[in-house]
Amino acid sequence: MGESIKITVEGNNTMEHAIKVGFATKDMETVNAHFGGAKEFVVYKVSKEGFELSEVVKTDTSEMEGDDKTDFKVKALHGVNIMYCESIGGTAAAKVIRGGINPMKAQENEKIEDILKELVKMLNNNPPPWVKKIMNVETTEDARLVRWAE
Repeated sequence: MGESIKITVEGNNTMEHAIKVGFATKDMETVNAHFGGAKEFVVYKVSKEGFELSEVVKTDTSEMEGDDKTDFKVKALHGVNIMYCESIGGTAAAKVIRGGINPMKAQENEKIEDILKELVKMLNNNPPPWVKKIMNVETTEDARLVRWAE
């Protein structure tokens, strides 16, 4: 059957409200793998302070068939909040979402570092409510909430 290896990286753990962001990659530098075919996911902790490598999740599903591959990858990525990939099928995306992971499609060969920098910038401004929910930060600045307060 498939084998999942998780290589954890020791960090300084000073990031407050950090989210975990995974990237389907073949080279550890760009998002260049389809979710179903990805054999490696690099995972970073991202917060307002910056980002740091958290772990590398290696998934080998070559011996598996059908839905088992997707289920296996979702379990291996447990704890990841957002996952970027080159592409993902509808059924797989639904399973990823049910697993508590928000799938995101990256531009072709988009650099992981560029995405991480954009995420830090977004977190330091006004992140969307779904990101605040992941970070366990109360949404207070969303203008859409004003109409519900009355």
